[in-house]
Amino acid sequence: MTDIDPSLFISIGIIFFLLAFSAFFSGSETALTATSKARMHKLESDGNANARRVNLLIKDRERLIGAILLGNNLVNILASVIAASVFTTLFGASLFATGLATATMTVLVLVFAEVSPKTAAIARPDAFAMLVAPLMRWVVVVFAPVTWLIQLVVRTAFKVFGLDISKDSAVFTAQEELRGAIDLHHSEGRVDKDARDLIRGALDLEDIRTEEIMVHRKSIEMLDLDSPKDAIIRQALKSAHTRLPLYRENPDNVIGILHAKDLLRALWDAEGDANAIDFEALARDPYFAPETTTLQEQLDAFKRKQEHVALIVDEYGALMGLVTLEDILEEIVGEIEDEHDSPVLGVRPQGDGSLNVDGDVTIRDLNRAMDWNLPDAEAVTVAGLVIHDAQSIPDVGQTFSFHGFRFKILRRRRNQITALKITRIINSAS
Repeated sequence: MTDIDPSLFISIGIIFFLLAFSAFFSGSETALTATSKARMHKLESDGNANARRVNLLIKDRERLIGAILLGNNLVNILASVIAASVFTTLFGASLFATGLATATMTVLVLVFAEVSPKTAAIARPDAFAMLVAPLMRWVVVVFAPVTWLIQLVVRTAFKVFGLDISKDSAVFTAQEELRGAIDLHHSEGRVDKDARDLIRGALDLEDIRTEEIMVHRKSIEMLDLDSPKDAIIRQALKSAHTRLPLYRENPDNVIGILHAKDLLRALWDAEGDANAIDFEALARDPYFAPETTTLQEQLDAFKRKQEHVALIVDEYGALMGLVTLEDILEEIVGEIEDEHDSPVLGVRPQGDGSLNVDGDVTIRDLNRAMDWNLPDAEAVTVAGLVIHDAQSIPDVGQTFSFHGFRFKILRRRRNQITALKITRIINSAS
């Protein structure tokens, strides 16, 4: 038996050393791509130096991945070449030696350099990322010239095929990513419905226009200045609202907003004499806003102007509806009911699991109440959704099936659908 060349032991030691580096690269790739940017940002804010290093690394993911893949391929290929040399020395230059080297390195790389480190990294990505960040920072710096060249080649190749991989071509906005994250956590049971609705409501303010939530002009409670003064006072005091629009001659001619506190103060000063009150002088200037204003813009305007009520007008200046600060807040936190509010009407559950719904109930309110996902891009109300999808004004008794629900028309007044029956369609297909 011939003595084994001591250099073989050195070669085997180098192979395992390279496999350890391969495991480092594989685990780093998984951890640094799976780590939460939000958690790393919070840890960096708390003074964690390793979290700061992680944030610097993932700031340019393309360069990071390029350096990791370059390092991983270098050590894997080098380990395989050395392994082939070792097996050739032991068994001679034969197909058997080549096959045995290939099989051995495949098992070693797969188990110890890929599956094991990646499994550990995916289980604790944040901790793993902070552990490898100090060394990985230097790896990225050392490989920077080569990765820059690789990036240039890759970007050029993509441009040839018309693909844009620039940082400005992101498919999803930050708001969409947050919506997806909160929906995922809700589906996994880690976030309850109320918390999900609260966060989604705040995120949706930029996407909702005031016309989608406004009280329609036909439903606005208004005061006619041409009415007797005692009738105006009686109507104002009976109202559940503290701010009421004042108009003269026709509802489009709004001349001010009457506040209940101002009215009571004036009544006190006039010792209850209604005829002594000048409602026009008492009213505050009306605040008008275009129907295309988003809720976020309107909320900012309310805070800036210290207003609580906005009269919504179309492009011709005609009154469309009214939006209050409370309406916008309810889009975030849900219905806010006080001692003067009536119970929310319009949605009546039936014994068979269906709902009887008034036509003017908004799709957003119905989705929120029932945890549904009816589309609200083309219509604001349930009746509007049916009319849009049916491409007609349905008759009483007609039934339509859209978006996984069955809509039956219960009542109609002229061209307005006033009541519907909605039944969720259960898909029995296995």
